[in-house]
Amino acid sequence: MTRFPRPILRAAALGLALSTLGACNTLNRLSEVGDAPKLSGIQNPTQQKAYTPVSMPMPTPHHPTPQANSLWRPGARAFFKDQRAAVIGDILTVMVDIGDEAKLDNKTSRSRTSGESAGLPNFLGLESRLNTVLPNAVSTDSLIDAESESTTEGDGSMQRNETVKTTIAAIITQVLPNGNLVIAGRQEVRVNHELRELTLSGVIRPEDISSSNTISSAKIAEARISYGGRGVLSDVQQPRYGQQVFDIVFPF
Repeated sequence: MTRFPRPILRAAALGLALSTLGACNTLNRLSEVGDAPKLSGIQNPTQQKAYTPVSMPMPTPHHPTPQANSLWRPGARAFFKDQRAAVIGDILTVMVDIGDEAKLDNKTSRSRTSGESAGLPNFLGLESRLNTVLPNAVSTDSLIDAESESTTEGDGSMQRNETVKTTIAAIITQVLPNGNLVIAGRQEVRVNHELRELTLSGVIRPEDISSSNTISSAKIAEARISYGGRGVLSDVQQPRYGQQVFDIVFPF
C-alpha cells in the first residue's frame, strides 16, 4: 500500500475542505440568481452558535431596603414606572456614532560597521607547521580578519478615516449580578439586491440609558460592532475565493 507524505495529505485535506466550502457558497449564490439576497429569519440571540454568556468579576450584591409607607421606589427616577429597558427581553435604541480618524508617520534609519582581526605569532613553536596542514602559506600575523556592515532604512505612513452613524434596536439578553446589562442587536436592510447587515453587542450600565430609552454606542463596554453587506455589488468588489486562497498559500 502506497503511503503519501504528511504534507501531501494535509494539502489534499485543505483542498477538499476549500472545495466543499466553495461548493456550498456556489450553490447558495446559484440559488439566488435573479433574486435579491434572502433575509435571515428572526432568531433568539441566546440560541445562536456563537453566543456565549458574559462572565465578569462582580462586586458583592447590594439589595436596597424599601422604606415603609414610601411612594418612592429605589432605583427609579420618578414616582411612576420607569419606562427604560431593565430586564431580559426589553428593547432599547442604540445610537451608533463612530468617527475614527488616524494618521501615523514612521521613519527608521540604522547603520552599523564592525571589524575584527586576530593573529597567532607564537604558539608553542607549532605556528611554523601550519604550512604542512594548510595547502597554502599562512601568515600567523593575520589568521582572522573579519568585517561587517549593515544598513537599514524604513519609511511608513498610514491615514485612515472611517465614519458610521446609524441607529439600531437591541435586546437585553442578560442581567449581571452588579446590575449591568448585556445587549445584542441585529439589523438587516435590503436595497436593490444589496443586503446591509449591522450587528452589535456589549455591556451597558442602566444609569447610561436616557429617559427616552436610548444609549450612545460610546457608552457600551466590550462593544462589538460589525457593519457590512453582501449581494451583487459586494461580490464584485471582493476577489474570488480561489484567488484569496492563492494569496495566502503562495509564499512569493
